[in-house]
This record gives sequence, C-alpha cells and structure tokens, in this order.
Amino acid sequence: MRRRKTAVAAGCCLAFLLGTLLNLLFIPGGPEHPLPPREELPPPSPPGAPLYPPEEEIGGGQAALARQIRERYEEVLRYRQHRAAAAAGRRPLRPRERRLMDLAPPRTSAEQPRPPGPRGRAAAGPRAELSLEPPLLGCRDIRDVSGVQYLGSGYTKAVYKAVLNRTLAVALKAVDFGGHDIAHCVRQFSALGDCYRLAAYKIVKEMILLQRLRHANVLQLYGYCYQDSNDIPDTLTTITELGSPLEMIQLLQTSWEDRFRICLSLVRLLHYLAHSPLGSVTLLDFRPRQFVIVDGELKVTDLDDASVEESSCTSNSDCFMEFPARNFTLPCSVEGRCQSMNEKRNLYNAYRFFFTYLLPHSAPSSLRPLLDKIVNATGELHWGIDETAAQLERVLDLYKSGEYLQNTTRVPKAEYRRVPEAFIPDENYRCWPSYHHKGCLLSVFDVNEAIEICDSYSQCKAFVLTNQTTWTGRQLVFFKMASNHIVPDPDKITYVKVTD
Repeated sequence: MRRRKTAVAAGCCLAFLLGTLLNLLFIPGGPEHPLPPREELPPPSPPGAPLYPPEEEIGGGQAALARQIRERYEEVLRYRQHRAAAAAGRRPLRPRERRLMDLAPPRTSAEQPRPPGPRGRAAAGPRAELSLEPPLLGCRDIRDVSGVQYLGSGYTKAVYKAVLNRTLAVALKAVDFGGHDIAHCVRQFSALGDCYRLAAYKIVKEMILLQRLRHANVLQLYGYCYQDSNDIPDTLTTITELGSPLEMIQLLQTSWEDRFRICLSLVRLLHYLAHSPLGSVTLLDFRPRQFVIVDGELKVTDLDDASVEESSCTSNSDCFMEFPARNFTLPCSVEGRCQSMNEKRNLYNAYRFFFTYLLPHSAPSSLRPLLDKIVNATGELHWGIDETAAQLERVLDLYKSGEYLQNTTRVPKAEYRRVPEAFIPDENYRCWPSYHHKGCLLSVFDVNEAIEICDSYSQCKAFVLTNQTTWTGRQLVFFKMASNHIVPDPDKITYVKVTD
C-alpha cells in the first residue's frame, strides 16, 4: 500500500512538472479571455485570485494558507497603490476598465470566498488606478513560438527562451509546478489551486515593479498571457526581454573595460533604486543570478523579492545589518526608521559580489588608486550610492577622455613605420585580456597608447588599427608578432616596428 501511495504521489509531481513545460512549449490555441482594445486593457491580477482577499476558514492549515495569500495580496496591492497615487486626477473611470479577474470564469461554491466585509472593500480601492500599462504582447503572440529552450528555475519560477514570429527572442516566465514553492505548499496544505495562487502573486508583484521601475538597467516587460493549465484557470505567463546569464568566471576573463561597464551599470541601477518613484528599493535576494546581460549592459531580472519597506527602529541597535564577512549598525532616525538601510544593503552586496572581483584587476595603472578607493569605501560603507555613482562616473570620464594617460611616462622604446590601408592577416599571438580568443585585440585611446602597449610585449612587432570601437568609443587594435605578410585593406592602418 505504501509503495502504491508513493508511486501515485510521484506521478502527480511528474504531471505538474510536465504540465508547466507543456504550458510554455505548446500554448493552447483555444478560447482565451476576451481582451478589450489595447488602450483599455485591464490590469493583470493573480491567477485564480478572488476580487477580494480571502477570509480565514475554519481549520489551522486552511487558515494559515489563507493568511499567507492575503498577506501577499496586500503586498501586491501596496505596490499598485503607488501607481494609484501617481494617477490621481486622471480621466474618469470607464466601465470596461476592470481587473482581469473580473472576467475570470466562475468557480465552484467550495472555491468562492466569503462575501467581502468592510476591510475587503477598502482594500480593493479604485480599480482603474491600479492597472498596469497596456502590454505589447499577449496570448496571440506566443501561440506559435519556436526554438523553446529551458533556461532554468528558482524557488518559484521556471524560465524559458522562445522566439516569436521567427524574429524576436524573449524570455517566458511561469510558476514552476515542480519548484520548491509549489511542492512545499502542496505538502503542507494539499491545495494545489491556492498554492498556485500564492506563488503567482510573486510574479504579479514582479510585473508591477517591472512596469513601475523604468530604467535602462531594469529588464523590460513585453507582456503577459493568462491561460488554463494543470486544471487551474488563468495560469500566468509573462513575456520579458531576454538576457544572457551572468557568469562570473567568464566575466573575469573579459577585458577590464567590459568588467567596468558591468559595475557602472550596477551602480546606475542602484542609484535609480535609491531614488525610484516607489521610494528606496532594496533587493533582498541580491545574487549574480538575479541579473542578466543585454548588449553588454547589466540588468536586474528578478524583482519578486524586492522591497520598499524601510526598517523601523527605536534605537541604533535595531538597525543591525549582518553579512557573512561583516556586520554594520546604522543610525536610527528621529522618525523611527533605519537611515538608508535599503540603499546601504544594496551597496554592500554590490561590493561583495561585484566590485571586489571586477573593478581593480587589470585596470589601467593610473586608475587603480581611484578604483581601490571606491572598493574600500563601499566595503566599509563610508559612502552612500550618490558618492559611489559620482566616483564611478568620474572614472568613466577619465577613461573616455584619455586623461588617465597624462600621468604616465610615454616615451616610445622603438620607432614605428606607418603603412596606411594595410592589414596583417596572420602572425597572431595571444594576450590577456583580449577581445579575440585567437589573437591579441585590445582597445586604445590613441596611437601613442597602442605604441606603449606594443612596447610592453616582447613578441609584438607590429599593430593594426581597425575602424571598430568599443562602447566607450575607444579604437580596437590587433597586435602582431611579425609583419612578413601585409595585404591591402582600406579600413585599416598598420604600424610596423622598425627598431627595438
């Protein structure tokens, strides 16, 4: 009997996991919820969610799950109300501007929540002001996806890569039926529908934040789709910008210029989060896996664990921040809030996960004192995000303008002959870090810096200026170990070492 129960339980778990995968691989083409015109698209609500948060039911397990659902619902509602406050005074409410779950199919009597009391009606609030902006993509766009590829999953979500209309690569996110959140909840409460609702609130929260936090270093939300899956109505799939996973080992092998770009992107993001329209936002789950790279820029992709709540306090001892290697105590303000705790938590995490590894190593020698100062100041939390951002922008200005070269001795050790419209196709040697894995391709500010680099490599006998530039506008240069074979090329200029 025990074996039979075990087999049945294992079969159910496998069915949930396969259901999630099929949900994204084969989007059903059947009837979908009627959508109003794009400009009047109603806001998304958690799949299977009632119009009002559920009241506690009799029984400890059901009451505990209902309480968790209500707390998460109220958290989502708080973020929506930020939008409601910003939208005050806009055009009057139209009848069609309803929440999406108002259009959901009716549930059975056992699933219906109790009639809302005064608290439920107050929590719902004005509905038009809580809406998201109209999405660009929806269910119709992801019916005929191609190239679907599983990318990974966390505690709550599974993420897939897909191609829409054979042109646009996107990321699809959905609740992972085989993930930790669903599995743990079902084991504890044996209520798949409510457990899904609890997990889906995290995705809805992330959708709201992706809409509200518009910034170059926040992943773009393209749209969403509700559909039936695993016997649950209105399961939610979000459609977002696709990025490459952040691999720290690979980053350490890239050029300092690209690593600096990652750190600069992160600081610009944290500066925005500290002064966002929602207030100071902290990333409670701050790890490299929460970020992706899009066209060389770092972007945050997971916001379901973000928070705008500043810790309350009665004394400085209440403002204690604990990290694996360091602890900090921040001042308690007269208003009873820990001063800049959200900002400082983000900044120290940026230091311990990014700055210490990516900023100083292989940087130009004249910039290292300033970079070391930045790393040390953030590691001790002597600076806030405003000063840190200003200092990194200063490094960028020095690097782009070439001013960092003024304090270096630049006396050429050898003479070079300029050969216009010429290229050396072979004679490569490897250097680190290089933009080319089979040769030595580096960026320079000008010809003088290229000469200085060539003089520093004993095997370098020539170099070729290309017409390609990096994100800072610096020119890419191939360094060569000989110049025996030179071919015409109108887009390049070759310099050959004449004397050593």
